[in-house]
Amino acid sequence: MRRRRAAVAAGFCASFLLGSVLNVLFAPGSEPPRPGQSPGPSPAPGPGRRGDRGELARQIRARYEEVQRYSRGGPAPGAGRPERRRLMDLAPGGPGLQRPRPPRARPLPDGAPSWPPAPGPGSPGLGPRLGCAALRNVTGAQYVGSGYTKAVYRVRLPGGAAVALKAVDFSGHDLGSCVREFGARRGCYRLAAHKLLKEMVLLERLRHPNVLQLYGYCYQDSEDIPDTLTTITELGAPVEMIQLLQTSWEDRFRICLSLGRLLHHLAHSPLGSVTLLDFRPRQFVLVDGELKVTDLDDARVEETPCASSADCILEFPARNFTLPCSAQGWCEGMNEKRNLYNAYRFFFTYLLPHSAPPSLRPLLDSIVNATEYQHLPESTIPQEDYRCWPSYHHGSCLLSVFNVAEAMDVCESHAQCRAFVVTNQTTWTGRQLVFFKTGWSQVVPDPNKTTYVRASG
Repeated sequence: MRRRRAAVAAGFCASFLLGSVLNVLFAPGSEPPRPGQSPGPSPAPGPGRRGDRGELARQIRARYEEVQRYSRGGPAPGAGRPERRRLMDLAPGGPGLQRPRPPRARPLPDGAPSWPPAPGPGSPGLGPRLGCAALRNVTGAQYVGSGYTKAVYRVRLPGGAAVALKAVDFSGHDLGSCVREFGARRGCYRLAAHKLLKEMVLLERLRHPNVLQLYGYCYQDSEDIPDTLTTITELGAPVEMIQLLQTSWEDRFRICLSLGRLLHHLAHSPLGSVTLLDFRPRQFVLVDGELKVTDLDDARVEETPCASSADCILEFPARNFTLPCSAQGWCEGMNEKRNLYNAYRFFFTYLLPHSAPPSLRPLLDSIVNATEYQHLPESTIPQEDYRCWPSYHHGSCLLSVFNVAEAMDVCESHAQCRAFVVTNQTTWTGRQLVFFKTGWSQVVPDPNKTTYVRASG
């Protein structure tokens, strides 16, 4: 009897789990319940004020116009004419697709554009793509993760191919904070969905071996919101820096080479120079060993406007750059400079020097050190100490690090640090002992030490 009760309970739980997965797929953006949690009701719209709704409409229109600008930015390779009704939709009545439902009343904040957005003149079409029909019989659904705005799922299509689905996260910070502020759930969804729409346009306009492939998209009703948007993209593996450091140097060099090709493409794209305002490793994935950018909703095409070079200061934790202001009133090369420096900060400094072939180390040192620190071999800084915790020396800042890249990170985290000296001493675990300094006014020879000085801003 006990076994029978256990089997019935297990069957019930399995049925409930399957139903939850299917609900996730056909309610795009809904985050699957975390372990120990049950799916709760949707947040109730707040009271809102008319002035608040006007501000929400202004933000929706600004994002709508941004999408329109990128979609009109010149023809991308292989672009065709757009379908009339929706910017990124398939033709109604096409093979395997249901006919569109009759239009219904959809309250919008005053002044907000209609949803789904109408295409602008010259906006690119996507050609034959996967649509809603491809999502009807998917299997193996798995929740991958979510960020500020979007949630990502892994599914397997009927033909066996594994793809990623992206949608607005109904439980995410972006949608939730908007609903709390404006009390307009549908308007807030449209505001968040324009980020996903912008990413779709840029994935299509910036097509490249190191940009994630866009396979298709689907509009369908979800919860109380009509025409929610789901994108279908190439599936990649998240970039985990600790795991990458355990791979061979050749594999890490391939990733850096992929990134170098992507940087060149972004600097000379059909839309102009594109910068990734959020350049952290989580914005990238690995597909068959190749690095690909996947998150483009924080990308920017326009260079920074300026009246003089004083408006063109690019600030980073370690150093600042001042770029020229062009006669047309734009900071020259700021987008490209930001991408290059962030690529160094988050990728090159970790992946290139570690366990590199001895014959290539001088060249790699030259590449890495040219970006941030001046390398002074066989030298030290005898004074200009400061105290830090947990120092191995009571009168100075003496810490252990894994490598030079970690020493740079430590120096950048200390406001008073302007240089550091790598000694030939190690701890019992093999970590290098490094002195951190407030300056480098006096540098003296020392065959057993190496000094790294921050480049001037």
